[in-house]
Amino acid sequence: MNPERLQDSELMEPQVDTSALAPPVLAAALVPVPERARGLLLKMFADPYVLGQEERAELVVQLRESVSRHPQVSELRVLLGMALCVNLDVQEALEELREGVRLAPDSFIAQLKMGELLMRLRICKKAQEHTRRAALLARNLAQTELARRQAAAIRKMLLEGIERGGYQSPLALLGRLRRLWRRQRDEDLAVANGQVLG
Repeated sequence: MNPERLQDSELMEPQVDTSALAPPVLAAALVPVPERARGLLLKMFADPYVLGQEERAELVVQLRESVSRHPQVSELRVLLGMALCVNLDVQEALEELREGVRLAPDSFIAQLKMGELLMRLRICKKAQEHTRRAALLARNLAQTELARRQAAAIRKMLLEGIERGGYQSPLALLGRLRRLWRRQRDEDLAVANGQVLG
């Protein structure tokens, strides 16, 4: 056997004993969500349109109970905000996501979902800020790709003028031109009369 040739086992990183670092944590202990709500969340993540009206309402009620029991867990607030969006309770969803971002400003998912809701509400500048923060917080390629796609959608909306308060009808443009011409005419008359405008 050639000693210069590395074996597959040598290419792999050595095993580290992680039991000394932290005790094992059950996944259910990370985010305290009732079992029934977990099933509904899985359905919602797979396809939000699959949930019926009763299931959406039940999911919102169960997540609200979880949030009331654990008000400082930002992930619960993000989940509640997402469920409220699916249930079309936009104002409450915005409040929950805002609180989730406040509790954990370094949370990728909180920033991304806040940006997504603002994007859907066509508040593009704020959506762009939250999406940028999410991109900076991304820890893997999947998160980076999600933030990149959302940022691209927001840029497209801004380019097309699809923004709340950003798009104006052609009549508004005519009104602006009319005011500009009137101001120009007033300035020309003042110059002709020898007056100085201040």
